[in-house]
Amino acid sequence: MVLAPAPAPRRRRSLPRALIVAARPRQWIKNLLVLAAPAAAGALTEADTLAATALAFVAFCLTASGGYFLNDLRDAGRDRRHPHKRMRPIAAREVSPGTALVAGVVLFAAGLTVAAQVDLALLGAVAGYAALTFTYTVYLKRVPIMDIATVATFFVIRAVAGGLAAGIPLSPWFLIVASFGSLFIVAGKRASEYAQLGDARASTRPALAAYSYGYLRNLRTTAASVTLTAYCLWAFDRASSMDGSPLMELSIMPFVLFIMRYAMLTEDDGDRTPEDLVLGDPGLRVGALAWMIVFGCGVYLGT
Repeated sequence: MVLAPAPAPRRRRSLPRALIVAARPRQWIKNLLVLAAPAAAGALTEADTLAATALAFVAFCLTASGGYFLNDLRDAGRDRRHPHKRMRPIAAREVSPGTALVAGVVLFAAGLTVAAQVDLALLGAVAGYAALTFTYTVYLKRVPIMDIATVATFFVIRAVAGGLAAGIPLSPWFLIVASFGSLFIVAGKRASEYAQLGDARASTRPALAAYSYGYLRNLRTTAASVTLTAYCLWAFDRASSMDGSPLMELSIMPFVLFIMRYAMLTEDDGDRTPEDLVLGDPGLRVGALAWMIVFGCGVYLGT
């Protein structure tokens, strides 16, 4: 019997490359949520709004990356026992603890500085995000329920911050969809991780040990139900002011299909982050693009 050759050891990354990887630029896509409120209000065509929203995006990218450095520094020991997280630069000892700490603090300060260039409201949102990130890193991520709620709150803060930066009032429907949509995304990820990690879940993500798979699936289903119901009511409410245009009602279909597809994929794909799922799955990309086109036409052309 011929044995397959052992995989070649991974080449050690240089410090500059390791720092870039540790900042997780792929996850900056989540910060595009700052566009949600201005886009829903039809204000992205205004130069001042677009500039303020762009600065909000940069502020959250810097602050989020600072949080990733501190989180990975705190969890380096656990990450080394994880089949995939052990490749993170800090866990792989490619970035020293001192360098990671300095990078995290500098990025936090840079994010707050950029936010301050817009207004105090955005500065408060970014400062709250930074404080919650720190609290999550040192404590909340180990507390059942609070770990899920906190990660969902990170998404909501981004969505709210876009409205604050642009000076746009946020409707109750927007807040409900953003809140429970975020909870759906996080609960789906946790349910998938629970199934994938098996007996290793307590050592790699302690809060998971307190859950059951059935509970996490029920949480995901409940969050999806509230999200879909709220979005439908929001779409019907918006359509009533659009002089008979059916575009807002039509946006319900791709939105529902996106939710259904994401729920199916998180049944058995615990190793991929939400942004990797969206970017890597053709069905999710098509669903997201179809929704953005129909919803965008409804907002900008349907009135």
